[in-house]
Amino acid sequence: MLPLLTDPIAAIATAPGRGAVGIVRVSGADVSIVVAAVCGRTLNPREATYLAFLDAEGQVVDCGLAIHFPAPHSYTGEDVLELQGHGGTVVLQMLLARCLQAGTAIGLRMARPGEFTERAFLNGKMDLAQAESVADLIDASTELAVRSANRSLSGGFSAEVNQLLYSLTHLRMLVEATLDFPEEEVDVLLQKDVAGRLAGVRAQIEAIRSNARQGSLLRDGIRVVIAGPPNAGKSSLLNALAGAELAIVSALAGTTRDKVQQTIQISGVPVHVIDTAGLRDSDDEIERIGIARAWSEIETADAIILLHDLTTLAPDRLADRQPLCRADAMQAPGNIASQLAMRLPDGVPVIDVWNKLDALEVPPRLAAGRTLALSAKTLQGLDGLRALLLQLAGWQAGAEGLYMARQRHLSALATVAGHLSGATTHLLAQVPPLDLLAEELRLAQNALAQITGVFGADDLLGVIFSKFCIGK
Repeated sequence: MLPLLTDPIAAIATAPGRGAVGIVRVSGADVSIVVAAVCGRTLNPREATYLAFLDAEGQVVDCGLAIHFPAPHSYTGEDVLELQGHGGTVVLQMLLARCLQAGTAIGLRMARPGEFTERAFLNGKMDLAQAESVADLIDASTELAVRSANRSLSGGFSAEVNQLLYSLTHLRMLVEATLDFPEEEVDVLLQKDVAGRLAGVRAQIEAIRSNARQGSLLRDGIRVVIAGPPNAGKSSLLNALAGAELAIVSALAGTTRDKVQQTIQISGVPVHVIDTAGLRDSDDEIERIGIARAWSEIETADAIILLHDLTTLAPDRLADRQPLCRADAMQAPGNIASQLAMRLPDGVPVIDVWNKLDALEVPPRLAAGRTLALSAKTLQGLDGLRALLLQLAGWQAGAEGLYMARQRHLSALATVAGHLSGATTHLLAQVPPLDLLAEELRLAQNALAQITGVFGADDLLGVIFSKFCIGK
């Protein structure tokens, strides 16, 4: 490894601020000099020892537990010293400074973000997908996300990827071996059922992609923007979804001047709900800034809740009992639905939600699809909105055995699927071009191997581990 990756490192491994316990972690090829200087004695391997942590003059910095994990039986695969003391900001900084001072002779330095876990990956303690799941576990915002991150950390995702890698390797072996016998290539392909094996690999990759998409939802969630004219009840809907009074609610138009955001859980999936300023023409400079920000949020959303006020509909339109549909939304005040249609990227779903259902004696009929009626005041119809949001996000209720996945995993799996599709096209040709078939399989295998880090580039590793917290 590069010298930067073999230097002894140290960092505070607990979150900044006051706490009952704080941890300073040291890792390197040999940290015995730090153990002797700070602890004043040798330590039994993997045994917690209560003692005083000493400064250079032998004065006590703090008292706590010291644990020495000799290589390779440690988190990083190197010698690791863990000092668990009191969680005060100043005392931990003093303890870290003492460790760095004691390790001057061996070149001990401050760790970069994620460097402890990077060492674990580089020393074979975990693969890249497992290493990423450490950060995902820390960042998990729902119980289901925690369980999924733990499955990835324990190797569930990696096991499926490795099984697929094995299948691809075996398939490549059959195809490339056939290249040595060009006069018999068609017979060999049939005898070894290469077409059936390739179909099986494609089925495997689609199953993994399906689970990965679900895992990506658990990790990243979806961004839902509530848009609409003033006084439609956008802030009331945000408060109803969040179950708390987050946004100011007033009958005065233009009360919301800036976005208000809250993350909620729906069946364990994080949903980032953003309330925006009412969309209308305004001469108020501050309100116009808020409206511009609303459009900015709308254009980057995963889904839009376009809120309409039922009480603004003409009485005869409600009396005719015809289902409310997209045409009614397009004719709603402000022409907002038409503006959305022009400004939204393709594929962003819009849900027409008619609010203030409690103000009607007889509920309106609704067209099938993405049209709902509810009351943000009484919460009537709110469950239907939650269910539709999950449906649009692609969430499959009751999914079991999910693991956390990232966008790079989804991109890699999509690349694999593309190469396997190309391989199938070559295989089904009247005279299969085996060299092109073999190349597609090789490219598919390389793309898949990037998930666990077998062929990961150094710059990719740097980006991944730089997102970790210091001390991890």
